[in-house]
Amino acid sequence: MFKKIRMPNTFVLLFSLLALIALSTWLVPGGKYETHIVNGKSLINPASFHYITSNPQGPVALMMAPIKGFVEAALIIGFVLIVGGAFAVLQKTEAIDSMIKSVAKAHTHSRLVRATIIPIFVTLFSLGGATFGMAEEAIPFVMIFIPLALALGYDSIVGVSIPFIGSQIGFAAAFLNPFNVGIAQGIAGVPVFSGIGFRLLVWFLATSVTIVFLMWYAARIKKNPALSPTFEIDEEKRKHLQSNDLAAFSGMTRVHKAVLWLFLATLAGMVVGVVKYDWFINEIAALFLLMALIVGVVGRLSSDEFVSAFMQGAKDLVTTALVIALARGTMILARDAHIIDTMLYSLMPLVQSANPVFAAHKMFVIQSVINFFIHSGSGQAALTMPIMAPLADLVGVSRQTAVLAFQFGEFTTPMIPTSGITVGVLALAGIPWTTWAKWMIPLQLMYFVLALALLALACQLNW
Repeated sequence: MFKKIRMPNTFVLLFSLLALIALSTWLVPGGKYETHIVNGKSLINPASFHYITSNPQGPVALMMAPIKGFVEAALIIGFVLIVGGAFAVLQKTEAIDSMIKSVAKAHTHSRLVRATIIPIFVTLFSLGGATFGMAEEAIPFVMIFIPLALALGYDSIVGVSIPFIGSQIGFAAAFLNPFNVGIAQGIAGVPVFSGIGFRLLVWFLATSVTIVFLMWYAARIKKNPALSPTFEIDEEKRKHLQSNDLAAFSGMTRVHKAVLWLFLATLAGMVVGVVKYDWFINEIAALFLLMALIVGVVGRLSSDEFVSAFMQGAKDLVTTALVIALARGTMILARDAHIIDTMLYSLMPLVQSANPVFAAHKMFVIQSVINFFIHSGSGQAALTMPIMAPLADLVGVSRQTAVLAFQFGEFTTPMIPTSGITVGVLALAGIPWTTWAKWMIPLQLMYFVLALALLALACQLNW
């Protein structure tokens, strides 16, 4: 009999990827596109590519990549640590535990709650991604939905998927997201937020596929928890949950309700700030820190209890911070070696096809490959749309469809190990990337088929 193959953990995988990219910098020639400023934006001139002297990354650069990644990802790492501390304070008040028990009781007695909890929350997070570009903002919710999912008889994967996949799919199938749709359409010379009717259809279908798959999976796990890829991990988590006697639970106290209202007000403030005032990580982190301070007072925590809870919450996320730094290091090696533009240039001829549908499909595949290295929606738009837009004219694809192909490249974000958000969320949840990736394969194939079908429809409609 063959021994069961033990897959390496996330740190080993990411460092192996770092080493592989460092090796590739000795084989791939350096290249560069010239940029110019148009309406305040730095755009690439698609006809300006030229080879330059590469800068191969040796062992010293490889060893420095993690610390450089830590520096460049300092904003999101600091955000994760502060939010982790804030949520630990929130949890210390036991308001979240009280809310989970209330929902679990309602879930037990109400078929309506059982039938709607996943669709409602996935739709809400998807709307967040589709409208104001919710991405990193979904990270804090993982700490709420994992214990909630376990209390309802599901697993950690369901708890992660509701906020994380929900927001990421909304981002990829967005209809009003200024960070990918708005910027890409502006660069491509397409009226900003035009074509919203077709984009609403795209968002509805992508969100529906996600909901149906998660409901099927959740029902399967509830029936037989041992089928979960995270069964052993969840058993340890459930030991803590099982220590709480649900039958003896009499309801939320006034303090618990007040803390939860403060939490909801914080979330509402975050949405308003992001949509109306262009808040980003700095402002959101400050908002959660303020929430923690107020919650500590309302929740009647002593100063020692507050500090201890906050420090423990931040401490628990140190592993997550290191994973994010390693993921960012992969991009730094490729960038410092000057090979990103070369890889992009080499991919461009592959788009050409006798049929516009196939050309659009190739654009989608290429954008998916680029998404492996560049995860910023606005960054990808600035890098690829100046090339993809004129290329679309040459191959008979509308620029609107080219923008859609660019968006669909984001469908791979929930799975790729180079995304700081993805590996950060998984580290936070205690789920190995290999376990998650294996679970994601069927859903990823559904997204792939959906993207191909929608791009073909867009071409047929001459959208």
